[in-house]
Amino acid sequence: MRTDDDAPARVGYTVTKKVGNAVVRNRTRRRLRAALAHVARDTELNAVDLVLIGRDSTRGRPFDKLIADLENALKKGQAL
Repeated sequence: MRTDDDAPARVGYTVTKKVGNAVVRNRTRRRLRAALAHVARDTELNAVDLVLIGRDSTRGRPFDKLIADLENALKKGQAL
């Protein structure tokens, strides 16, 4: 969601207990953070609020495909 100001992006991460125990959920969250950091290096994410939801398939997805998925989602949402 776009915001009215020009502040840096605010990001929330959520991974439910259905994904696994705390170790698995934290690993999934770290993968999402790393993928967003990789995307943010190439693009400037300002004035957006993002919520990234970790699914069970997130932890096993190849990292390059995870980055591509995130880039596609941001383009669809016009955050890029």
